Amino acid sequence: MTRTVPTGRTAGLLLPLFSMPSSRSWGIGEILDLIPLAAWAREAGLGFVQLLPINEMAAGQTSPYSATSAMAIDPIFISLHAVQDFVAMGGEARLDLGDQIAIRAARTSSRVEYAAIRRAKQNALRMAFSYFWDTEWVRGTARAGSFAAFCAWEEYWLADYALFRALSDRFDNRPWADWETEYRVRDPETLELARKDLETEILFHQYMQWLADDQWETTRERAAPVALFGDFPFMVSADSADVWARQHLFRFDRTVGVPPDAFSATGQDWGLPVYQWDAMAEDDFKWLRDRVRRTCRLFDGYRIDHVVGFYRTYSRPIGQKQGSFDPAEEPAQLAQGERLMSIFLEGAARVVAEDLGSVPDFVRQSLTRLGIPGYKVFRWERAWNDPGQPYHDPATYPTLAVATTGTHDTEPVAAWWDEATVEERRVVAAVRSLTSLHGVDGLESLPFSQTLLDEILRILFACPADLLVLPVQDVFGWRDRINTPATVTDHNWTWRLPWAVDQLNQEAEPNSRAATLKAWAEESGRTT
Repeated sequence: MTRTVPTGRTAGLLLPLFSMPSSRSWGIGEILDLIPLAAWAREAGLGFVQLLPINEMAAGQTSPYSATSAMAIDPIFISLHAVQDFVAMGGEARLDLGDQIAIRAARTSSRVEYAAIRRAKQNALRMAFSYFWDTEWVRGTARAGSFAAFCAWEEYWLADYALFRALSDRFDNRPWADWETEYRVRDPETLELARKDLETEILFHQYMQWLADDQWETTRERAAPVALFGDFPFMVSADSADVWARQHLFRFDRTVGVPPDAFSATGQDWGLPVYQWDAMAEDDFKWLRDRVRRTCRLFDGYRIDHVVGFYRTYSRPIGQKQGSFDPAEEPAQLAQGERLMSIFLEGAARVVAEDLGSVPDFVRQSLTRLGIPGYKVFRWERAWNDPGQPYHDPATYPTLAVATTGTHDTEPVAAWWDEATVEERRVVAAVRSLTSLHGVDGLESLPFSQTLLDEILRILFACPADLLVLPVQDVFGWRDRINTPATVTDHNWTWRLPWAVDQLNQEAEPNSRAATLKAWAEESGRTT
């Protein structure tokens, strides 16, 4: 399949895959559900859909940033209704009554019911694999050959991943750090015996990745010309296939985070292992190159999460509050960052950088020099050192930028306006390009409205930034959040669209909004 990396002015929609279930999916957005979403995006004049990470989440986790693999697609996203083996063996009717009830409940829930969905899908996929084994694999059919070819092509990550997952199942999903010593330290003879003993289980995990990959390829073809953008997490979980297989590339006596800044007096400790940059450099950052290779295999473009961490990583000794940067000095930070950015730029995908928060000037200057756009979040783009801290008019944003109203971690525009002070609202109204709001009496005391939202979106469409990405909540003026940082609640990562994604074209509000977005895209030269 020939693909063209999207270039030039375009606008996109930020929506997690889990948030877009269709009428046929099992209560969570699935891979094939991207096809009707892309059709709606195309009608809205949008050129891409920006997703959050789709990597397999750790057991019991709901955050897409808690990955048990930097490479594997989470099987929870597989569309079972399109799995040939599942359909052939009877489909949903063959599931036990408990799973059928769980699926019906998940479909009607207002939130993503991860535990029930994952349990039902695992049972369904095991049934499908058993059917595939009997009818395809042991007979050496053409489909069995396609599966074997996939395993060979993706062996560079799939072999360690599938063995890790099979061992995790054997050890009741205990963290690999708690496994018996010979498995923990990857004794070669022990692992070779495990590969033989767990051959069928290893094949099952490879089978699920084959299904996911096949559906992903189908989706990209049918979504075109709407591009799919991914999210490249800075770190991976300590309890992941990648860390277990490459322990020499990580430090376990420290944890990654960010230092105290204007957003947090104590900083953040993410509890993740620390890269051994020197060790990674010894093989020319092969694992990072493999991650980029895999990302470009899946996406037309992607966002580098926490890009400053690739220039300088902040970590703390376990149990301590004070941390430090690695590398320690700016010249070494710059050299390392630009070396790593060159790896990202070698891939066949459009690259953007999440450069929000406390980021040194030299990092943003480096990104500009390399041609990698950073983010311009409207509410944060202010002259913070000037009297009154006026907003930077979006009409002055650089071309090399990603303009946006917010991220998956921020409150939507409606909620932001609800909480904004009178003074902040006055400063918003002073933005020169917000022409229709100039002279509105008492704007600072008015509640959030569609007029205010549309004016903000209109000026962002018109701004010079090549890329514009809008969280779906800000397209419709909703107050629902995807995630509230530093909190653990049932509402984080569980939000769903109020309509089935395959019925968007039958609903008045999505149709009306698509027409408005398309008009703005055409006016601003952002149509594909």
